[in-house]
Amino acid sequence: MDTLIPEGLFYTKDHEWARVEDGKARVGITDNAQHELGDIVYVELKPAGTTVKTGDALGTVESVKAVSEVYSPVGGVVAEVNVELDGSPELVNQDCYGKGWMVVIAFEGAGPSKTAGIMDAAAYKEYLAKEAK
Repeated sequence: MDTLIPEGLFYTKDHEWARVEDGKARVGITDNAQHELGDIVYVELKPAGTTVKTGDALGTVESVKAVSEVYSPVGGVVAEVNVELDGSPELVNQDCYGKGWMVVIAFEGAGPSKTAGIMDAAAYKEYLAKEAK
C-alpha cells in the first residue's frame, strides 16, 4: 500500500497532519491513519472556541474497526470545525487532505516555533518506514 504524504504539510507521530497558512493550521488525519482505521462512520470534534495545547485531544474518529482520538499538532483556539463530517464522515476516507479536514486552529501568539516538534513530509515517511518494521 502506498501512503499519500503530500509535501508542504506537517505531520505528527499520532498521524495527524497540519497545513499552516495565515496564522492558522488546518488539521486532519493522515492517509496512513484513515487506511488503518478502515471505513469511518462517525467523527466528533471539539467545538469552535475551544482552546487546545499541542497534544490535546481534538475529538474522536469512529470506524468499523475502532474509536481513535485525534490530537492537536499545534496549540491555539479551534477557529472552525468541518461540519460536513457530521453527515458525511466518509469524506475522511475519500479525501483526508482535502474535504476530509477536521478543524482549523488559530495560533495564539506568533513565531515559527508553532510547528516545532512536528515532522515535514520526508521525516514522516522515515517515521512510517521505521514504524512498519
